[in-house]
Amino acid sequence: MRAQFVLSEIGVGLRRNLTMTFAVIVSVALSLALFGGSLLMRDQVETMKGYWYDKVNVAIFFCNKGDAEADPKCTKGEVTQDQKDAIKADLDDMPAVENVIHESSDEAYKHYKEQFGDSPLVNSLTPDQMQESFRIKLKDPEKYQVIKSAFDGRDGVQAVEDQRKTVDNLFELLNGMNYAALAVMGLMLIVAMMLIVNTVRVSAFSRRRETGIMRLVGASSFYIQMPFIMEAAFAGLLGAGVACVMLVVGRYFLIDHGLALADKLQLIQFVGWDQLIAKLPLVLGIGLLMPALAAFFALRKYLKV
Repeated sequence: MRAQFVLSEIGVGLRRNLTMTFAVIVSVALSLALFGGSLLMRDQVETMKGYWYDKVNVAIFFCNKGDAEADPKCTKGEVTQDQKDAIKADLDDMPAVENVIHESSDEAYKHYKEQFGDSPLVNSLTPDQMQESFRIKLKDPEKYQVIKSAFDGRDGVQAVEDQRKTVDNLFELLNGMNYAALAVMGLMLIVAMMLIVNTVRVSAFSRRRETGIMRLVGASSFYIQMPFIMEAAFAGLLGAGVACVMLVVGRYFLIDHGLALADKLQLIQFVGWDQLIAKLPLVLGIGLLMPALAAFFALRKYLKV
């Protein structure tokens, strides 16, 4: 097969169906940009989970004077020093526990004022109304149930809470957004495939005289189909290239500069450039193969020798 002939036929096809080719490029670019963004969103969620799960603790809250009447778990009254010492000794003996930090009622009140200083409730609270607690750092955050089963319901213990729940809602929201992006991506891919198939068929119909002559002189099906397949692959590769540019510019604008989220949200560890660059070959590969395969199967019953 002469490369010059294939390249000339690709150029002819692109020029004859310029509008539809442009539509293919745009739809492929948008769908693959969403695909790459979904992959990066998944990495972002996993990165944030690793970062925050390493920071959050399990908290054992003790009964105070006010809880004795309001909470059925604290009917025996305020926690005693002996009860706290026994719990601390048991925690120190547990292999799942990395360290234990004691937070007094005064410290809890101070931290509450730092976090919610603008709330009108601050003026109505006093330090003795705040709960004393042990903040437990686990070697494996998944071992929360071990702490809960060991200390929930013990005398002097008001509650055992896994602070991961405070960030799980955020992760569920991010995962929901990721699934929505994947759904839109799937719809865009279907639209792109339909455009590719239609573009290839129109291109084949417009060149039916040339393909008929090629049949008469004994050209193989593969030889006849190759210019159309390459035409679709080229348009798809252009769309994938645009998608890669959108991903790179998007990360640069959102995280590094422009909105500069990395500076404004320093508590969030964003995905790095290495994770983004690792996704680009996959985006380019899909952009090249998807249109080529769509064109190949679309032409099988139209250009048989």
